[in-house]
This record gives sequence, structure tokens and C-alpha cells, in this order.
Amino acid sequence: MEPNDLPIVCLPTELSGEDAARLIEFLYQIAEGLERLYLGELMRRRPSTAAPDPDDFQTTDTPF
Repeated sequence: MEPNDLPIVCLPTELSGEDAARLIEFLYQIAEGLERLYLGELMRRRPSTAAPDPDDFQTTDTPF
């Protein structure tokens, strides 16, 4: 095992349901904060070869 193979974060394995829910909410808040701060950078780095979002092609035409 190489040093870079070690996990960055060690997650607790024996939380109560309530504690697990609180931890998940905390992690979502961190993710949302990072997304708000870095959204512009994330959008600039989005690969141009990414599959198009199906919502971008909304149409009222019927297929037949």
C-alpha cells in the first residue's frame, strides 16, 4: 500500500441513525457551500465532450 492509497477521511462506522442523519446533513452543507463558491470554476472545467442534458432539448413536437 502506498501513502496515496490511504483514505483522506475516515468515516465512523458505528453511528446511531440520528447521528448518521446529522453527519449527512453536515456533509451536504459543506458540498453546497463549496459548490456556491466554486460554481464558476466548475462550469469552466466541465468537459466539452460531456453528454448533453436531455432537459436542454425540450420540445412540444409529437414523435409521429
